[in-house]
Amino acid sequence: MDSTLTTAPLSPGRTLWSKVPEVTAFFWIVKVMATTVGETAADYLNRNLHLGLTGTTLLMSVLLALALVAQFRTKRYVPGVYWLAIVLISVVGTLITDNLTDNFGVSLWTSTGVFSVALIATFALWYRREGTLSIHSIFTPRREAYYWLAILFTFALGTAAGDLMAEQLQLGYLPSALIFAGVIAAVALAHVYARLNGILAFWLAYIVTRPLGASIGDYLSQGRDVGGLGLGSTALNAIFLCSILAVVAYLTVSRRD
Repeated sequence: MDSTLTTAPLSPGRTLWSKVPEVTAFFWIVKVMATTVGETAADYLNRNLHLGLTGTTLLMSVLLALALVAQFRTKRYVPGVYWLAIVLISVVGTLITDNLTDNFGVSLWTSTGVFSVALIATFALWYRREGTLSIHSIFTPRREAYYWLAILFTFALGTAAGDLMAEQLQLGYLPSALIFAGVIAAVALAHVYARLNGILAFWLAYIVTRPLGASIGDYLSQGRDVGGLGLGSTALNAIFLCSILAVVAYLTVSRRD
């Protein structure tokens, strides 16, 4: 079902374009790759380019702000602009959690709890003001602001939860990834067979793809001495960024999403 074109109930007679893509297999593929890049790119900029955590955070925050300005100024969903914002907000979400942990000594238990509460509060306010959390209703600046704020908290929460399970609870990167993948599969099955609300199922899956991508990124990039494959962040970033670019270029041409 193509719901890119949506009629706004609050503006009779106007046809407004949704600012986000249709939820297809391509959506989830790019989303997971973007979350993986968010984890590995932050490490690459911080350590390999020696920008430091603070310098990396400032640089990526400025780039994210510019990307969001471009996104808000578009009149409809534009694949290149939208997915650029997703990749950058993934990096910034990771850096927020890393700053709290490394620079301020906030425990992963605390940051996971705080970001969970912040995300729930965002959803509650969004629903109270707009009456829906459907991403297919993102055609006003206020709804788009709620949407991107929620996205930011999902990335920060996912980073904290992923690190909590893989490192602090010492489950390891691969087992953590398998656990998160199992949770997403359970949500999908509940939606198909138990009639779990589609909007709720979407947001649950969206939240869990962040720690899934983070765990995959850490498993592929980290050294074998800590349970990874040791591919390194440089090669991994190049592979995933090129893959994202290829899929987004295809979506731009084909308009499949």
